[in-house]
Parts: sequence; C-alpha cells; structure tokens
Amino acid sequence: MSSTRIDAETLRRLPKAVLHDHLDGGLRPATVVELAASVGHTLPTTDPDELAAWYYEAANSGDLVRYIATFEHTLAVMQSREGLLRTAEEYVLDLAADGVVYGEVRYAPELMLKGGLGLAEVVETVQEGLAAGMAKAAAAGTPVRVGTLLCGMRMFDRTRETADLAVAFRDAGVVGFDIAGAEDGFPPADHLDAFEHLRRENVPFTIHAGEAHGLPSIHQALQVCGAQRIGHGVRITDDIPDLAAGKLGRLAGWVRDRRIALEMCPTSNLQTGAATSIAEHPITALKDLGFRVTLNTDNRLVSGTTMTREMSLLVEEAGWTVADLRTVTVNALKSAFIPFDERKALIEDVVLPGYAAAL
Repeated sequence: MSSTRIDAETLRRLPKAVLHDHLDGGLRPATVVELAASVGHTLPTTDPDELAAWYYEAANSGDLVRYIATFEHTLAVMQSREGLLRTAEEYVLDLAADGVVYGEVRYAPELMLKGGLGLAEVVETVQEGLAAGMAKAAAAGTPVRVGTLLCGMRMFDRTRETADLAVAFRDAGVVGFDIAGAEDGFPPADHLDAFEHLRRENVPFTIHAGEAHGLPSIHQALQVCGAQRIGHGVRITDDIPDLAAGKLGRLAGWVRDRRIALEMCPTSNLQTGAATSIAEHPITALKDLGFRVTLNTDNRLVSGTTMTREMSLLVEEAGWTVADLRTVTVNALKSAFIPFDERKALIEDVVLPGYAAAL
C-alpha cells in the first residue's frame, strides 16, 4: 500500500505499540480542568480546548527545560488517590481508542507525594487505575496490555529508592525503570548505584539519552550504566557523518548491531529542538539503515498527538508505508520489557494479522 492511500481510519485501526509515553504528559484536558478545580489549583485557562492549545503552544519553544516545565499543571492534579486512579484509567482507555495493543507507561512516583501518599502507595494506586482501564478496554473489545516503567528524576537523589520500588513491584505490573528530566548537566552515571542494583535484580531499564545531550550521554547510558534501550536517541546521528552513505561510527554500529531499541518521538523532538522537521527526522534514515527504531508519542497532551497522528505525519511528510509502520511496531514489541512468549504472541496473533489486513 503506497503512502498516499493510507486513510485516517486505516491508520487508527492498525495495531500499535508504544514504549515511550509519560503518564503525566498524557492527561485529557477536561480531566485536568475538573481535577484542578477540585484541588484549588489555578490553570492558564479552564476551557479544555483552550488548555490543550496552551499546552501545545507552550511546548513548541524548542527548549527542553521549558517543555518539561509544562508538567506543573498535570502533576498538580496527580497528588491524590482520586487523581491517580482517574488519570491512570483514562490513560489506558485513550490508548485502546487509538489502536494501541501494547503500551509502556512511565512516571516518577517521587513527583506525586505532595498529597500525603507514600512512594509505594503511589505505585499501588496507579496500578489499580491501569488495571481498571485494561478491564474496561477488554470488555469493550479493544484489549490493550500496559506495563509500567518507574522513573527516577536525574536531577534529584531518589533514583535508588525508585529502583527499589521497581524491584518490589515487578510482579505487580511494573516491567522496568527509567531516569527522566533535564539531560544536560545530569549524566546517567550519577545514578550508577540504581542501575547496578537493577542489573543484579534482573530488572530491565531504559535511559533518556541523546536528545538534549549528544553522543557522550548515549555512550554512558549503554556502556557505563547498561541500558537495554535508549529514550529518544536522535543524536546517534552524530556518529553517522553521512546518513545517505550509511557509514557508521563505532557507537552507532554498536547500537544497530546489538539491536538496541531507540524510543523515537518525532513530534516531541521537534518541540524540544532535537529535530527540525518530520520529513528530515532521523527516524526514517535510521529505519532504512537497519536500526531498531520504534515510534512513540512521549507526551500526548503536551505534544497534541497520538500514535495515529505520529504515523500519519510520517506517512504524509516522510513517505512511510504500511510496511514501514509494521516494522516499527514489531520493533517495539521485540524490545518490550515483558516476557518473550508474550511479545511473540502479540506479534504473531495481533500485530501481523492486523497489518496483513491493511496491506
């Protein structure tokens, strides 16, 4: 199927997998408005449509630090059991409505303690909300499996505590770990104790790297900390001087040859200045060079996006086909932090038949 023949409804129905999506970056605007009113938090506007537009405009600054600052308002309504239950359940239902069959949601429990909940209570509450969402999605005939990644904030000092939580809840829906926050000035090796603990306990982890900071952050995340995936990783192209020729430097070659997944988020990367356009986003060239690239939303509210929209942009502006979309979907499931047999079943029983119907 050529790119010009993929209509919006076909894209929406295609089975999707998302590995890089933040819970606090994907709330429904109307939910933010309602919960903010209940806790007395002041928003830029109380009109849901205007709030959605405010988020999108504020995030289009080309500055990662300012982009991160937009989370003030979503986090303000995620400090109570009510807020966490509702946002987690709606998160799952929104993925299901978008055709997602597997998702990994990430968030930092340490940012959700202002309402009196403890770290473990936050995780328990979010898992309860996610379970409720999965049950409702399955009952509606749109089942979706959602695993959780717990994030430590790289500018703070609680990553080891969060790593302990990931170990404690690994049989209760938590599938892995991440560090998030401003990259520049906060190298992943500062949190080596957490990563070494996770490796000893056989808990997989990804690391945000190669977005605001370049090759050294990717190298450190992989070779010092031992990450199994890289969050974003767009700056790996700094080790490929000529993308057209495809001659790889040693680090880029390591990433491709070891099948290390790159969790790429095109719209988000445009907003933070890590890429200049969808047409020229490195995801296309890296896909064509055989890297294990995956397609992700990052923050659906902040970026005004969905997986369907990300796919549509690549189809319309970078010439992607259904076969290309199938490739990145299978890539994501191959690198998901769930057992092999579950990944294999999703690929063979859900994803490949779904794409075969569209080809």
